[in-house]
Amino acid sequence: MTRSSLRAAVLAGTPDELEAAFYDALRAGDVERVMACWADEDEIVCVHPGGPRLVGQEAIRAAFTSMLRHGGLGVQAQQVVRVQALASTVHSVLEHLSVMLPDGLHDAVVYATNVYHKTPRGWRMVVHHASPGAAGADDAPAPVTHVLH
Repeated sequence: MTRSSLRAAVLAGTPDELEAAFYDALRAGDVERVMACWADEDEIVCVHPGGPRLVGQEAIRAAFTSMLRHGGLGVQAQQVVRVQALASTVHSVLEHLSVMLPDGLHDAVVYATNVYHKTPRGWRMVVHHASPGAAGADDAPAPVTHVLH
């Protein structure tokens, strides 16, 4: 499948389907599929836990290439909270990771925010920002409270 046909297939659906494609690509260790989820613009942003802010296709591709050089990530996105507008959607998720380090397999929880914009070519990721999670972060989500300002 060519890069353009891959992008067309990935982007034909909803933000939820695009997000599923992104995490599937991470699990598969497929940088081309990961990058097919991203917008083509130079103003896209990615921050990995403890890492620098990466701006643009080239920097983001290099980071994912390095991250996936030994294969896919054991990652599951759960407890999605969605904030939707007409042409953009923000997903706040808990990522459950299994990472092989020199001293063995480690599990981690990461808080991630994924921002999607609807472009003329379909939904595209424009921001992925991830931060280390806290112990117990995989517990049930806090109850929603309504605050009027």
